Amino acid sequence: MAIQFNFVSSMLILLLLTISSAKAQEAGGGGGGGGGGGGVIDVVAKFGAKADEKTDLSKPLLDAWKEACASTSPAKIVVPKGIYFLSTATLDGPCKAPIELQVEGTVKAPADPGAFKEPKWIAFNRIENFKLSGAGVFDGQGTTAYKRKGCEKHNFCGSLPINLRFDFLTNAMIQGVTTKDSKQFHVNVLGCKNITFEHFTVLAPGESPNTDGIHIGRLDGVNVLNTEIKTGDDCVSIGDGTKNLVINGVTCGPGHGISIGSLGLFKNEEPVDGVTVKNCTLTNTSNGVRIKSWPGAEPGTCSNIHFEDITVTNVSSPIIIDQKYCPWNKCKINEESKVKLSNISFKNIHGTSALPEAVKIICSATLPCENVELADIEITHNGPTGPAISQCSNVKPKVSGKQNPAACSAPVPANPTPTS
Repeated sequence: MAIQFNFVSSMLILLLLTISSAKAQEAGGGGGGGGGGGGVIDVVAKFGAKADEKTDLSKPLLDAWKEACASTSPAKIVVPKGIYFLSTATLDGPCKAPIELQVEGTVKAPADPGAFKEPKWIAFNRIENFKLSGAGVFDGQGTTAYKRKGCEKHNFCGSLPINLRFDFLTNAMIQGVTTKDSKQFHVNVLGCKNITFEHFTVLAPGESPNTDGIHIGRLDGVNVLNTEIKTGDDCVSIGDGTKNLVINGVTCGPGHGISIGSLGLFKNEEPVDGVTVKNCTLTNTSNGVRIKSWPGAEPGTCSNIHFEDITVTNVSSPIIIDQKYCPWNKCKINEESKVKLSNISFKNIHGTSALPEAVKIICSATLPCENVELADIEITHNGPTGPAISQCSNVKPKVSGKQNPAACSAPVPANPTPTS
């Protein structure tokens, strides 16, 4: 119920924001004075931005933001069609009225990873009633970063810039725009309340390391709707402290699937509570829908998680709970996870698996998974290694409807295959 309430209330607020912005355009024309009448602010016409791929957009954009943010009535900043260069920008609130940034052009980041002093390119911080819209593209030019020695093991990836950061926003809509070839995560969402991504696009090569599409953490009321994500890591990664998240109508692939976690790595992680993933399609991904936690690390909880109406095509691990998640052997693999998982359902999940292990639910021996449900699972595998199988450890799931493969019918190997 809380998920539905947050979703509906968020949509109503954002609808009112759109209407008020439209009225401001009709009344304000092409101007907008500081602290005054809002309206539409064109960064080219008013602040001299140049779509020549070399003149830095940073100052015109920040000047336009300063004016729009000071307006006492709704304001819109427009970046027209064309190709722009932007070194970096942090757009801070709070603002005095609703504010929109409409990007119709392509905005390019510096190609050299060494050009960044902080792991961010464009950041939106502490804004209420905000909308990012348009058909524009945020191009992180990450090709050079993908080739950095050691980045494939994440040793040097942490310092690379994230294309778009949304920190501590309240009532926000991200609609229509594309993020492309980020050097690290494409999007990081932290500490927000009621934020929606709709008709959003993420594009990066399948071999690009650590390029999560949308990473979410420590927030309440997030919706990812009708979005296309092609990347080299998790399409959506869900961190600790996430509450009331709805993912609906996402297409994912290439990538590592839709993942909760990894959890339990750091001290004082907050609970994950209330995640619904529905009507999603995953194609040629290494995982489908997944929950992962580290063994032998820190305690935590993850509950009320529901995956429903999911189509998988040639997915290596379509359904997976992995409480032995241990990439690059950087964990205490012989210990048990301290993250408690409960109230989890996988319903109406169908398609094809690239490997025999179509269903793999590996839970903690010290904190077995509780109230796990498998309903109407139809996943096939055709290959020389045999048909699809279902493995379970430290869990007794409730089973209903069709089960192909038969639920929990295959033995779990002593050393399960690591997942990426």
